[in-house]
Amino acid sequence: MARIILGSYMVRYPLGGNLSWALQYLVGLQRLGHDVFFVEKSGYEGSCYDPSSGGMTDDCSYGVRVVGEYLRRIGLGERWCYVDAAGVYHGLGRPAVEQAFRSADVFLDMGTHGTWLDEASRCRATVLIDAEPGMRQLRMQKSLDAGEALPRYDFYYTKGWNLAAGTSLAPDAGRVWHGMFHPVVTDLFEVVAPPADAPFTTVMNWQSYERIDYAGKSYGHKDLEFEKFITLPRHTGLPMEIAVAGKHTPRERLLEHGWRLNDAHRVTRSVESFTDYIRASRGEFCVCKNGFVALNTGWFSDRGAAYLASARPVVMQDTGFGSHLPLGRGLFAVKDVGEAAAALETIQADYASHSKWAREIACEYLEAATVLGQLLDGIGIGAGRHAGHTARVGRR
Repeated sequence: MARIILGSYMVRYPLGGNLSWALQYLVGLQRLGHDVFFVEKSGYEGSCYDPSSGGMTDDCSYGVRVVGEYLRRIGLGERWCYVDAAGVYHGLGRPAVEQAFRSADVFLDMGTHGTWLDEASRCRATVLIDAEPGMRQLRMQKSLDAGEALPRYDFYYTKGWNLAAGTSLAPDAGRVWHGMFHPVVTDLFEVVAPPADAPFTTVMNWQSYERIDYAGKSYGHKDLEFEKFITLPRHTGLPMEIAVAGKHTPRERLLEHGWRLNDAHRVTRSVESFTDYIRASRGEFCVCKNGFVALNTGWFSDRGAAYLASARPVVMQDTGFGSHLPLGRGLFAVKDVGEAAAALETIQADYASHSKWAREIACEYLEAATVLGQLLDGIGIGAGRHAGHTARVGRR
């Protein structure tokens, strides 16, 4: 058994889809038999989203309460810490957190922006887990080009399999990247038949953050890519719905093209409402961030993994992930509206089989025990290896 500290963001954005994303890691690592801790820091003022007010705030009480309850349910009620904007520790106090770091085998950083690296220097190994392939590397390369130093980790993992394989157009920022999928604990997702009139759905932000300019090109978000598919409802007789957030969402135009609209914050208010929304769906159709597509990163989403685990077929815009996941049976990669309509028709023609195949893909390729086990093996921490046997590795 190894002691593993996972750093991410849950308190700062305590909505169901985001919480589910982090919980797959925490539960998956526990299932492998490891001693797991969760840590998070504010990092800056006004960093906490409060769903009850719909605004950003320094008041972390909503997130602390919600996240604390979820972590208690999975047995981590005494193994988490959030440090707010004023430096106040919630959950574990500072001495207990620092002791956990001193005795830890590995720190997995999947969203702390380096805020725990001082404490993590006491760990035997540090791992950066990149969930924004291409976009993160562009930022890193821009910092290097400006003469800035980057935080150092022992290992670098990315959800961009093509980036790891050297077939992406994104820079590597001088790092050796290893590929991994978003893990999903499949038995946390109930498999039930969808309602007869269930639509194909997705949950999305119209824009997540500012575009990134690099080498004379601009890389953006789903707002740029959705234009390629905006007429899709007119090409299929199936109901199509997006649960969307973002003040720049062109709602009237989407409605004119036949899209049903739902509120992303409402359907993801909790982990339960997020999984309920998936179960009420026939499958997922989604576009990807412009940077993921344009840079051929090979990214596949954590939300898509949740749909597949729920036996919901997925039609996703092509980022190159077909080089690493099987296509044509429960999962489709599409480049334009014609390919998307054809994939939806194929699923509709034999829904029961595609539903079964979707679940099988999740179990075979995305199961947390497999994905996280491979990561830990890759950094020298096997599932059954005792913490004290982990050697300190050189900085990569």
